[in-house]
Amino acid sequence: MSRPIIFTLSLFVLTSLFRPLPALAYTGTIIDGSTRRPVEDAIVTLGDVVVRTDHDGKFQISGHGDRIGLRAYGHQRESISIGELKDHSGPIALTPMMPKALYLSFYGIGSTKLREAALGLLDKTELNAVVIDVKGDRGMIAFKTSLPLAEQAHSNQLTTMRDAKAMIDRLHHDNIYAIARIVVFKDDPLATARPDLAVKRASGAIFRDRERLAWTDPFNTEVWDYNIAIALEAARLGFDEIQFDYVRFPDAPGLKFSKPTDMKSRLAAISGFLAEARRRLTPYNVFLAADTFGYVTWNLDDTHIGQRLEELAPIVDYISPMLYPSCFQFGIPNYRNPVAHPYEIVFLSLQNARERGIPSIRFRPWLQAFRDYAFDHREFTGTQIRAQISAAEKFGSDGWMLWNPRNQYTAAGLKVEGAACKDDVPDVVQSSQ
Repeated sequence: MSRPIIFTLSLFVLTSLFRPLPALAYTGTIIDGSTRRPVEDAIVTLGDVVVRTDHDGKFQISGHGDRIGLRAYGHQRESISIGELKDHSGPIALTPMMPKALYLSFYGIGSTKLREAALGLLDKTELNAVVIDVKGDRGMIAFKTSLPLAEQAHSNQLTTMRDAKAMIDRLHHDNIYAIARIVVFKDDPLATARPDLAVKRASGAIFRDRERLAWTDPFNTEVWDYNIAIALEAARLGFDEIQFDYVRFPDAPGLKFSKPTDMKSRLAAISGFLAEARRRLTPYNVFLAADTFGYVTWNLDDTHIGQRLEELAPIVDYISPMLYPSCFQFGIPNYRNPVAHPYEIVFLSLQNARERGIPSIRFRPWLQAFRDYAFDHREFTGTQIRAQISAAEKFGSDGWMLWNPRNQYTAAGLKVEGAACKDDVPDVVQSSQ
C-alpha cells in the first residue's frame, strides 16, 4: 500500500548589504511519512530556481517567487504559496501516484462518445490517468491559441478542447492525472507553411514520411520555441505532466537538415531541445517525459534518430518507451515472435534499460491495446494487455499507458473495482529474475 511522503519546512530570511531587496531562503527535509527515511533527489522549485534533496532528504533554496513547487518520482506534484507557508506549521504530504493511463487523441478528446466512454472506464477500473493530444500527430493544436506560428500554419483552426481549463479541472476533481502529449518534430502544417523549417530530401524537396506527412528540422531553434510555447500553455492550463512525442529525427535515410548529421549532432539536438524545455517549464512544477522507440532500450547508439538513454535520463523525469510487441519487427534475444510474448517484450526491454544505470521508477512504458498489424494480425485481448501490465508492474515502473489509436478501450485485462484480476505472468520469465 502506498504511503505519503512528508515534507517538513522551515523558513528564514537572508539579508545582504549588497542587495537592495532580501532574497527569501527556505530549508527543509523530505522524508517518507511511513518509514521516516529521507527521500533523496526530490525536486524543489522556486521561480526558475531548482534544487534537489541530498542523501539525507535535505535541501536549501533561495530566490524570489510566489510559490514553492515540490515533486518526487512516483508521487503527485504539490505546491504551497509563500502566504500559506507563513501560516503553515505542519508537514506537507506528497501523495504517491503510479499513473495507469489510457490515450485520447486529438479527435478523441473532442468526441463526446469516445471521451465519456474513456472517462467512464477510469471511473470503474484501476485506471487513474489520461494522456491527451495537445498537439497531435498531424500537427493540430487541441486548445485555443494565438501563437504566431500556429496562425501561420493554420494548426489552430480546429479546436477539440473548447474549454481546456474546465476539462483539466474536471479531471483533477475526479483525481485523474492529466498528461499533455505534444508531437514535436513531425509537424506537417508547420513544415508545409514554412519550407525553411522543413526536413528536405537530397533533391531539395520537402521530405514526407509513409503517411505523406512533413517534418520540421530538429536543429532549428524556432521550431524548438514553438513547441515549448505550446508546452507552456499546457502547463498554465494545469496539466500535471508534459510528454513530448516524436522528439526525434525521422527514421529515413538520405535526408537534408540545416546542419550536418551524425550521432553526436543528433544527440545534441534532441537533448538540447529537451533541456531548453525543462528550463522554461521549471516555474510550473510539471513533470517532463519523452517518448522513445522501443529498441532504444536495447541499442547503445542513438538508433539513428537522436535518442539514447544516457542523454535523456539526466533531463526528463520519465522515459516512456513504446514497447508495443508489434513494433519489435526483429524481435528480441530468444524471442523472435514478439506478439506471442508480450510479457517478455515489456519486461526484458525495461530490464535491459535499467542495466544502463537508470532506476525503474524513471520509466513509464507505452503498452499495446490495439490489433497487431505486423505479424499475424491477432487481437490484443485482455490476456495480452494484462501480461504487459504485469511485466511493467513486476519491473517497478512508474505506472504504464495504454495506446489505442482509435481510442476504443474496454475493461478487458484491467482490474475492476471490487473484483480480482489474476496477473498473467509467464513462469519462464519469473524464474529468470
